[in-house]
Amino acid sequence: MTRSLPDISLNSKTHIHTPINWVGMDAIDLPLCLAQEPPHLFNTLSSQACFQVDMGAANSKGIHMSRLYQLLSQLAELQPLTPASLLTTLEQGIQGQQEAQASQARLILRFNLLLKRPALLSPGLGGWKSYPVQLHAQLSPAGFTLTAEVKVGYSSTCPCSAALARQLLAQHFNQAFAATEQCSVEQVAHWLQEHGSFATPHSQRSQATVTVTVPQDAAQFALVALIDRIEAALSTPLQTAVKRIDEQEFARLNGQNLIFVEDAVRRLQQALSGHYKAFSASARHLESLHAHDALASIEQDEASDCAALAR
Repeated sequence: MTRSLPDISLNSKTHIHTPINWVGMDAIDLPLCLAQEPPHLFNTLSSQACFQVDMGAANSKGIHMSRLYQLLSQLAELQPLTPASLLTTLEQGIQGQQEAQASQARLILRFNLLLKRPALLSPGLGGWKSYPVQLHAQLSPAGFTLTAEVKVGYSSTCPCSAALARQLLAQHFNQAFAATEQCSVEQVAHWLQEHGSFATPHSQRSQATVTVTVPQDAAQFALVALIDRIEAALSTPLQTAVKRIDEQEFARLNGQNLIFVEDAVRRLQQALSGHYKAFSASARHLESLHAHDALASIEQDEASDCAALAR
């Protein structure tokens, strides 16, 4: 059917002879299902794909983008998604662009995981929370690499602000009881009930971004396990449905979890080391005191992880 139709990518040559690092398509809507993750949580995920190859032929007009699109359609049909199926798709992507002398391909999948999270204390109460995820698979002459990036929201209370607030509270207490030689426990408790928020530390919604290397032979992506590990390390993940007892518990956790961005990335490094060969982690605190954000990041490669295991 297409023999009589012109094929510009094959029959035309570019006037500017230079290879291109990456060419392809982005924002392709794609339904996905992840292998061995709890199926009741996400039977079908709505994702967007970016699929690209390099173009080594300096005089080639372009690639066959429709072939990349067809491979994505096949990937959606070969459910569930696994690291192995991503590798196969990349191999086929390179093979289908030999006229352009493609030697490498990369596929990026972006989607949100909706996980149901229980309330801190209220029995039977819970709600859904969205976690942005990005899978990045790449195949080149150097080999196959696969990484998973997740973003996790949490609350952070500033240790410096907390210390300053405690000092003001102590000063206010001393002024209130300066003329009192003795005060009972009941008097102190009543005073704290009325004046304990004389000065309060600032806290803010924060975000951790973690990228880990997924082994080529892995049967699954283990995204839920990664998210759970991150939230456990940070101690104060954002909540969904809450009642007053849950809000009070969240206030208690924040008070016992004073944390700078530096503390956050160090905790993440400690939680991830030994479980992932290579990773990067960053923490961003959307300051409620400042008009700017506080930011910290940390990275660990495979050699560093082996050294940590040896210790």
